[in-house]
Amino acid sequence: MTFPHTRPRRLRTSAAIRRLVAEHRLSTSDLILPVFIREDLTEPAPIGSMPGVVQHTADSLRRAAVQAAELELGGIMLFGIPKRRDAVGSAALDPEGVLNVAIRNVRSEVGDDLVVMSDLCLDEFTDHGHCGVLDANGYVDNDATLEIYGHMAIAQAEAGVQVVAPSGMMDGGTGAVRQALESAGHTNTAVMAYAAKYASAFYGPFREAVDSQLSGDRRTYQMDASNRREALAEVRLDVEEGADIVIVKPAMSYLDILADVAAVSPVPVAAYQISGEYAMIEAAAANGWIDRRGAIMESLLGIKRAGADMVLTYWASEVASWLKES
Repeated sequence: MTFPHTRPRRLRTSAAIRRLVAEHRLSTSDLILPVFIREDLTEPAPIGSMPGVVQHTADSLRRAAVQAAELELGGIMLFGIPKRRDAVGSAALDPEGVLNVAIRNVRSEVGDDLVVMSDLCLDEFTDHGHCGVLDANGYVDNDATLEIYGHMAIAQAEAGVQVVAPSGMMDGGTGAVRQALESAGHTNTAVMAYAAKYASAFYGPFREAVDSQLSGDRRTYQMDASNRREALAEVRLDVEEGADIVIVKPAMSYLDILADVAAVSPVPVAAYQISGEYAMIEAAAANGWIDRRGAIMESLLGIKRAGADMVLTYWASEVASWLKES
């Protein structure tokens, strides 16, 4: 006689058995570390709404990259914060600008031991904080922005980046970046497209991290939280335009979108565990309301379970150190 109703519990009786039958696991190579480098710093600057995260100096960024490589992370994603901003984000194209210098510095430290990625967007570089240049009426000019994105992609590729990540949600953005890279001979530079990026209330801490100059919102070009089918259309367009990897952002409130995308995407799928998700767990843990390590791991496993092949998370290095201990 069998007793099937007891079978699930028999496979939960010890930590070793639970590990044996675990359906989803995290590995260090699943994790990508987003980092911020600010041009005018002499010491790393803590970000108040993101405990444990800093704006880096050139030296502290090098150290973070070396640690990431030693921990065998999947990659590091660089965000630059320039000293000067203008209406067209000209510092993003400057070979001696903060982001392009950071790319060169990190590649010189880690070589091919760590995948070096860079954000490709104008929001950190413009004095109005939008992801593109504005027309006479104050709206983002899609086509004028694409031209700049193409030049920005070339500048980052020439600095040595291995993966560019166009995050502005401009129509045709992935295609413009891919075409620019191909025309300049950077055929091996991969494109990680923010294919389904939603306008979210959870970006607040990130805006502190990059000293955003934005007034208003980005709802005219980022996706509406109400829409699900639209995400698949956006992903399909980006893949057709040459995306090598697609991103769903945010992760926490969009696990249904992530699962939808993972089910159909012919290319690897990333999810970005964003600043607000990080801040909520850190705040709750600091107040003693939740177990910090348990909540972090559960949140990441949920993202993996939904279908992510890789996760951008500010906990990447810390979690990787836990994984190596276990």
